[in-house]
Amino acid sequence: MKQPNRLASGGRVKRAKVLNFTFNGKPFQGFAGDTVASALLANGIDIVGRSFKYSRPRGVIAAGAEEPNAILQVGATEATQIPNVRATQQELYEGLVCSSTNGWPNVETDFMGMVGKVGASLMPPGFYYKTFMSPAKMWPTYEKYIRKAAGLGRASKEEDPDIYDHINQHCDLLVVGAGPAGLMSALCAAKAGARVIVADEQNEFGGSLLSTSELIDGKPASLWVEKVVDELATYPDVTLLSRSTVNGYHDHNFLTIHERIGDHVADVIGRDKARQRMHRVRADWVVLATGAHERPLVYGNNDVPGCMQASAVSTYINRYAVVPGEKLVVMTTNDDAYQTAIDWANAGKEVVAVVDTRQTVCGTRIDAVKELGIKVMTGSAVIDVTGSKRVSGAVVASINEAGDKVTGKEQTLACDTIASSGGWSPAVHLSCHTGSRPVWDDQAIGFVPGETVQRQLTAGSINGLQTLQSVLEQGLEVGQSAVQRLDLKASALSCPKVETPRSGQPMALFHIPHTKPTSRAPKQFVDYQNDVTASAIELATREGFESIEHVKRYTALGFGTDQGKLGNINGMAIAAKKLGQTIPQTGTTIFRPNYTPVTFGAIAGRNCNELFDPIRYTAMHEWHVEQGAKFEEVGQWKRPWYFPKGGESMQQALNRECLAVREGVGVLDASTLGKIDIQGKDAREFLGRVYSNAWAKLAIGKCRYGLMCGEDGMVFDDGVTACLGENHFLMTTTTGGAAHVLEWLELYHQTEWPEMEVYFNSVTDQWATMTVGGPKSRQLIEELTDIDVSADNFKFMDWKQGKVAGVPARIFRISFTGELSFEINVQANYARYVWDKLFEHGEKYDLTPYGTETMHILRAEKGFIIAGQDTDGSVTPYDLGMDWCVANKKPFSFIGKRGMALEANAKAGRKQMVGLKTINPTDVLPEGAQAVADPNQPVPMKMLGHVSSSYWSATLERGIALGFVLDGHNKMGDTVFYPLVDGRVIEAEICSPIFLDPKGERQNV
Repeated sequence: MKQPNRLASGGRVKRAKVLNFTFNGKPFQGFAGDTVASALLANGIDIVGRSFKYSRPRGVIAAGAEEPNAILQVGATEATQIPNVRATQQELYEGLVCSSTNGWPNVETDFMGMVGKVGASLMPPGFYYKTFMSPAKMWPTYEKYIRKAAGLGRASKEEDPDIYDHINQHCDLLVVGAGPAGLMSALCAAKAGARVIVADEQNEFGGSLLSTSELIDGKPASLWVEKVVDELATYPDVTLLSRSTVNGYHDHNFLTIHERIGDHVADVIGRDKARQRMHRVRADWVVLATGAHERPLVYGNNDVPGCMQASAVSTYINRYAVVPGEKLVVMTTNDDAYQTAIDWANAGKEVVAVVDTRQTVCGTRIDAVKELGIKVMTGSAVIDVTGSKRVSGAVVASINEAGDKVTGKEQTLACDTIASSGGWSPAVHLSCHTGSRPVWDDQAIGFVPGETVQRQLTAGSINGLQTLQSVLEQGLEVGQSAVQRLDLKASALSCPKVETPRSGQPMALFHIPHTKPTSRAPKQFVDYQNDVTASAIELATREGFESIEHVKRYTALGFGTDQGKLGNINGMAIAAKKLGQTIPQTGTTIFRPNYTPVTFGAIAGRNCNELFDPIRYTAMHEWHVEQGAKFEEVGQWKRPWYFPKGGESMQQALNRECLAVREGVGVLDASTLGKIDIQGKDAREFLGRVYSNAWAKLAIGKCRYGLMCGEDGMVFDDGVTACLGENHFLMTTTTGGAAHVLEWLELYHQTEWPEMEVYFNSVTDQWATMTVGGPKSRQLIEELTDIDVSADNFKFMDWKQGKVAGVPARIFRISFTGELSFEINVQANYARYVWDKLFEHGEKYDLTPYGTETMHILRAEKGFIIAGQDTDGSVTPYDLGMDWCVANKKPFSFIGKRGMALEANAKAGRKQMVGLKTINPTDVLPEGAQAVADPNQPVPMKMLGHVSSSYWSATLERGIALGFVLDGHNKMGDTVFYPLVDGRVIEAEICSPIFLDPKGERQNV
């Protein structure tokens, strides 16, 4: 199979290895080292996709991450589908299957293309805001078809057969970009002994040097690259990451790197190797050597296939040995694009002319072009293109010195390729991710990185440097600066020499004029992917959008996968001109992660399926399984729900377990409770600030219950904290709230009170907890411990350290059931042994295991709340009747104090927690049932409150409930009604939430 545009020799492709691939259902061939884009161009493929809004035919325009048109769907099966892959970065492999992301019935003949031609004038910026407003009954229809037309690729509906990885890394220096500047900086740091990571998005290191004809030290630049890379590979502390895009730069020099490990290998990698990996890197210093993107020029019909970046054309010729056409016209505002004409001519193809917008030109490359006999047209521009599915000609006319008016007659130059260059836009994207705003540089004619608080350096073309020699020198300078900042000793390293050609001053031109006004001229595309034209940007400014951020969102400029890499500065310049401003006055949008699209697989890593929501087991889990426990999932833990025996129903099992605790002794596996070890000289003060009650005088050996509130004054967690030492505490939290509470503590410490010396460590997994409760619990514990657990020695809310069954333990005398209780905490590895000993000694006491549902019933009988069930983010301690748990006289305001004092939270008549006794004792209220004063009132009824917890109490032989009622604390003895879905109405009396032992005598014995 022939590749008509492939050169017989040259390039970096490996002709000995032929690769077969499929594009839009047709078979093609390429070589190892090809990208899909270079292979398609080699095979003479002009149209690779259709534009987003107008469905215009689009061809390859670029050669790297900035490509907006060649966005493909890759995958041979439904399970392996990957949407929105850039053909310019997808390496070819044997059997690769890809297709255009849009175009119906096919990309060559697209029905929507006709709609684009007919309806183009009807789809200006914001047309969807203006068009689909009424009638309202048509909104579902509008949405259906808009959604159908929107988007690019599609995600697979089947399970991905591949796996993905995450890795955490640290380094002294992360060098982003392995072009000339990045390699120089990395080599300097490596020689000094620094831990260095070098990441580059291409499959090979070298950046622009992979496609240049320039010489370094008199030899091809590629040889210098090989030498440097080989030397870097010899250093043990240097990590070289190719095919790795630094997609996000976050605060504190935390960067994420998306490494494509197997995307170039096969459709399916399998389970023995990751397809992609996300590196999460903490770097002491960062060098951004990300280079620059060439700006195409904005002219009439500049999206017709065959219109390309000048540098991309050179890249395809020099790196891939592909000449994407026969007859070339170059339009440029600078000397660099003359090299494209030279490369094209050296490949044996015809260069029709170089059209230079500058009035006078001089320079080394210009002389070389003239020596080749190529026509140079100065003071001129390509103002329009002929052809629809491929360029057939360039309409050229002279323009004035300012570049904003056509001054001469049009002439059409027959050609099939137009390469344009409007200069270079520094790739400042990563520098923006941390909030740094770029600044305009007149010399660079582009935005360069602004000031930053990060430990960041920049080198090379990102700073607007234009020559290879200056880029290499700055790379070395920045590398030496990084070494100095890392307190390392720099090794001797000289900068290689490059012969710098004479060059003229580039012209700051962004929008090529036309004989017609912009609004009536042929479409001049600024953002190719989103069909944003120069006339659309001008219209946005006329409609009142003056902020460039608003212009961006109104027109969709810079949206999509290329994130404004090609069109942003052109768009800003057009807006600035229309607003009568300079580009610096207009400003730029701020780029955000990700630099290029990242697969969900790479983001998720191994955190999928069973690892997406890991199941956690206590040390006694297998014992529970052996006893036939039913489980429920609480905060990722498998907790025993209840223990049915001999065909018992759930309610029968709960009745038995409740009575066992109230009348004998029961044991609960409470290991899942959150446990946070808190230490530091300011630990006591910190507790006083995060809990609503006082902690200054809590003595060693004592425990205290506390409520945690958000800044709005609403309860979000509770628990008991024990004082282990003067500056040492153990905080317990709810099972489901443990992670959130730890994060919350760290948040306030780091952002509000960083001066406080306090440290937090989760020890939930390290300690197993067994709660032994009931009238006989002391008798059982006495048989197993060396601690004096008598009532006089071990009082309620005390804790003591000793041994249980010979194992070092902490015992806490706290109760969530209202019964005499002892919480035994032992190191988790010994927990099963202690648990077995409990049952060995507890057999004579009929020791009964109970689960979470029984625990809920027991605590409800005592009126104890469950945070998250009896609180819902709208409940203050006062609403709960827990005024005793708020200390307003603390010297430092606790979190939530001001929130509680807000008028809305302090006003009378709020919903308040009460107990509810059903008039018919056998009735059990459904949780969530709504209270009303009159069940016969018309719908919608006025709701007075709701039921938060409801159970059958075997101890009290009746239904009990906790709930909220408007002004409930002042309505004791009143009756409320609960209409149910099935038509029944349950009547209940408002009462105290404490149904059993209101004086607490049972837990204090």
